[in-house]
Amino acid sequence: MTTTRRTLLRLAVSTAGLSLPAFGPHWAAAAPNALPDATPSHLPRWRGFNLLNKFMVDQQKPFEERDFADIVELGFDFVRLPLDYRCWTDRANPKVLKEPVLKEIDQAVELGRKHGVHVQLNFHRAPGFTVAKPPEPRSLWTDQEIQAICAHHWAAFAARYQGMPNSHVSFNLVNEPDDQVKAEEYRAVVERVAGAIRQKDPKRLIVCDGRAWATRPPTELIGLDVAASLHNYNPMPLTHYKASWVNWDESWPEAIWPLRQNDGKVIGRGTIRRELIKPWKDFESKRVGVMVGEFGVHNQTPHRFALSWMHDMVEEYKLVGWGWALWNFTGSFGICDSGRYDVAYETWHGRKLDRGMLEVLQAG
Repeated sequence: MTTTRRTLLRLAVSTAGLSLPAFGPHWAAAAPNALPDATPSHLPRWRGFNLLNKFMVDQQKPFEERDFADIVELGFDFVRLPLDYRCWTDRANPKVLKEPVLKEIDQAVELGRKHGVHVQLNFHRAPGFTVAKPPEPRSLWTDQEIQAICAHHWAAFAARYQGMPNSHVSFNLVNEPDDQVKAEEYRAVVERVAGAIRQKDPKRLIVCDGRAWATRPPTELIGLDVAASLHNYNPMPLTHYKASWVNWDESWPEAIWPLRQNDGKVIGRGTIRRELIKPWKDFESKRVGVMVGEFGVHNQTPHRFALSWMHDMVEEYKLVGWGWALWNFTGSFGICDSGRYDVAYETWHGRKLDRGMLEVLQAG
């Protein structure tokens, strides 16, 4: 993006209040960047970031155009929006959806179309399941009523974006089903929710995380015409060093790369290739599109080891042709405003930019 274009963008925002056109036939107009086609059997090599504006209900805010503009200027073309369904849900009736909040998500989808960024919507907290705290009071995997509510929510999004090309928007149904979810339960839920989506928008691209926190290829979903997403935070003692939400303590091994575990086993690039990349690549050969929906390193890991790990990961993704989304754009895992103690940040568009991390990602 040139300085002139950025100036015009800011002028437009200030004068129009981010008034965006209604959804409809304008989707046929070309976006600034031509986005590749995407199908359940083949996903493009998208590269981008998770944007957390509606990740938690008590911290939600509208998505910002500057994020989309900056992501494109830096050479990327993808955002994943991890969403908390409580943001738009009436507390008294979970089937009543709050239109003002839904319009803020519409705005993000439109900003993606405007700037040439694929937007993937994800229920990070879905009715009946989340890996976050507090847990959901009822189970998406066993409770038929909760399944109906989840299907109702996804069907509402499908109706809103009916006919929008899959090159511009996709649905990532449920974030990180854990290792307690049974294969047959997962398949049944995906089949039900996907069916509700396809009643409204038959060709909508659906992407499903693997079970065991998106680390296990979801072979149980073969035949449902859905793509798949893995998350890579392996090894956790490196990527989540001193992270409070994973109960880190001093017994964890030193955060270096390659990582030496307390039992003496060394985890390096070859380990990741054998234990994570290869099983998913074999799964992809069954005509299922694969991407990396999340990966990243928390800001307490020494920067040199974070970059070394990240370099190896994006090189592996590049070798197998997978797209990816860093967790996150701004924040403790991100390239901007990450609060690392050992980085000389560059001031860029009002942000503190980690130039070293950016260059690793751009090369991948």
